[in-house]
Amino acid sequence: MSQRDYDDPEQGYYRESNGSGHGHGADRGERPPRRRRRRSTFVSVLSGLFTLLVVLAIAFGALLGYGQISFTAEGPLTEERAVMIPRGQGVRTIAETLHREGVIASPWIFIGGVLAYKAQGKLQAGEFIFPARASMSDVMDRLAEGRAILHRLTVPEGLTTQQILRLVEEHPILAGEVTLTPVEGELMPETYKFSRGTTRDQVVRQMVQAKENALEEAWANRAPGLPLENPRELLILASIVEKETGKAEERPKVAGVFINRLNRGMKLQSDPTILYGLYGGDAWVRPRIILRSELDAPDNPYNTYQIDRLPPGPIANVGRAALEAVAQPEETDALFFVADGTGGHAFATTLEDHNRNVAEWRKIERQREAATAAGDESSQTSQ
Repeated sequence: MSQRDYDDPEQGYYRESNGSGHGHGADRGERPPRRRRRRSTFVSVLSGLFTLLVVLAIAFGALLGYGQISFTAEGPLTEERAVMIPRGQGVRTIAETLHREGVIASPWIFIGGVLAYKAQGKLQAGEFIFPARASMSDVMDRLAEGRAILHRLTVPEGLTTQQILRLVEEHPILAGEVTLTPVEGELMPETYKFSRGTTRDQVVRQMVQAKENALEEAWANRAPGLPLENPRELLILASIVEKETGKAEERPKVAGVFINRLNRGMKLQSDPTILYGLYGGDAWVRPRIILRSELDAPDNPYNTYQIDRLPPGPIANVGRAALEAVAQPEETDALFFVADGTGGHAFATTLEDHNRNVAEWRKIERQREAATAAGDESSQTSQ
């Protein structure tokens, strides 16, 4: 009976004996290949890489989650704050400005959020108000939608260019000096809105463009047969209508009276034109009484009691209503009008009726002067 004696178990080979002590057959087996160990190492590397990727993915997801939560969470502002975002700033500079002003907690999370929402090209300049606790998401939306603070400048109708430029110069929000020199009638009286940092010249250019647009529209829509040769003549007459009445509903009728007089070759005989010829840009600073000598003065080129047709230029800056009134005047037989004491005018078709209206107006004036004198006397007595 044969038996197998393991000479070296660690080496994995044996010797077969027949009992006599002489071995036959295979004395030593061959060492098996080491493929299993190499495969085992490769799998371990793959497993490590996979684990690393999983860890990175989890970390990245956690970072994104934290960023999203932070981007939409309440911000650090404890009260409403206005912040100026200058023009031409990149996302990083905007983020740093907001962080410096205490609007956002982290400039990097804000930048990441802006990039994630692809809003980097939408952020606008201007002065913005951010409410207390505004999130970075809210801040981004305000900047992207351009919800900047808009300041206003209201220009009343009928002011001279000199008066309007003074309003522009005195506005505390506008920047720079006025370097433009627009002529009389070139500006449009309106309410203008602008953000902080807008220059005074920019607003003046806006006024000029607005007037050009309004005048072009009025001329294009004018009634047929008007005795006006070009848009400038329409503008000149509109400026006279503007200064003759402060009642919007009267403008078309006042314009109709002047159109009738032009059609008949009559002089316009408008008192405001005399005042502008005498005082220019300061004509409407304070009320002035026209003297008989001023009515008769032939050397005033704006004196429509002396010159034919229209004066050489506008006597004020006009609003859209005056332009439209001249472009579409009321059809009327009236050739005259005078103040009626109520802020409006009494209209007449004949000189006789007009003279009666003038007499009535002078009576009202005398009564007002007497009342004023009595009030002054009473005031001095009480002192």
